[in-house]
Amino acid sequence: MGIVTPDFGLVFWMTLSFFLVLYILKKYAWKPILKSLKAREKSIDEALKAAERAKDEMDGLRAENEKILQEAREEREKLLRDAREVKDRILADAKVDAKAEADKLIRVARAQIESEKLSAIHEIKETVVSISVEIAEKVIKNSLDSVEKQKKYADSLLKKIELN
Repeated sequence: MGIVTPDFGLVFWMTLSFFLVLYILKKYAWKPILKSLKAREKSIDEALKAAERAKDEMDGLRAENEKILQEAREEREKLLRDAREVKDRILADAKVDAKAEADKLIRVARAQIESEKLSAIHEIKETVVSISVEIAEKVIKNSLDSVEKQKKYADSLLKKIELN
């Protein structure tokens, strides 16, 4: 029963050794341990603050990236709109040029047709004049007495002459 009920000497020496170990730990170990714990706490706080700053910076970069993407989309839309406008303008100019060219060709064709028509009319008039002169020559050569005979003779001459 000696272990269950300790002696005064055992309690004294255990208490003395406990306080001695406590004094040695306090003098030499606790300051470095507390110092390292405070340093660890400080480094953890700094790491948390750095993580918070990095998070804020990432949020700022994300917002900046979104802004840049939005500007790029707007620029793309503007370029597409400008390209459509240029295309429409080129098509409109081409239509106007084609219409002007077609009108010019039609005017030239009409002028040519009119010229050929006038030439044909002139040629027909010349033919009619020459036929009339031939008929008059023949009528005068025969020197017919009556008007009725002259008409019959002119009709027969007209039938004989072939028109081109």
